[in-house]
Amino acid sequence: MELKFFKDFDFTDFWDNDDYSIKEYIEIFPNDELITSIEQDLGYRLPDSYIELMKFQNGGMPKKNCFPTSETTSWAEDHVAITGIMGIGRNKQYSICGALGSQFMIAEWEYPDDGVYICDCPSAGHDMILLDYSKCGKKGEPEVVHVDQENDYKKTFLAKDFETFIKGLKDEEEFDYN
Repeated sequence: MELKFFKDFDFTDFWDNDDYSIKEYIEIFPNDELITSIEQDLGYRLPDSYIELMKFQNGGMPKKNCFPTSETTSWAEDHVAITGIMGIGRNKQYSICGALGSQFMIAEWEYPDDGVYICDCPSAGHDMILLDYSKCGKKGEPEVVHVDQENDYKKTFLAKDFETFIKGLKDEEEFDYN
């Protein structure tokens, strides 16, 4: 498969495929029918870069799990952390249409219905990463934002698109927790 996105990105050692990740996140590779069905359920066109990554590994826990921020969030002064990236599917608990996926976060946790929640965070539901379609419409290229349930669902801009978000993930050791 020839890459359209991530051409200059090395995915060697990107994923942490431990037993938990395999059990809770990693779905089978999505085919076009599944992608179309999921998009219909969600009401949004998924970004091509997200689909491309999910065709290599459909969800999971990245080893580099922090993204720098220019403003303070409930997580830290200079970054947010993610637990995993939700895959395209319905079968795993942490897939975008799974039991704890995007629709669950909107319906049960009252997160804003502005897009697709694609990453959970270590706070166990108190913050999430969103593909935010509020500026581009349901078929456009969404920004990636952090949504903070503990701060009245405040959005913090992270990246102009999904590819930029993935390329910007850093190792937690790069941040000072003191």
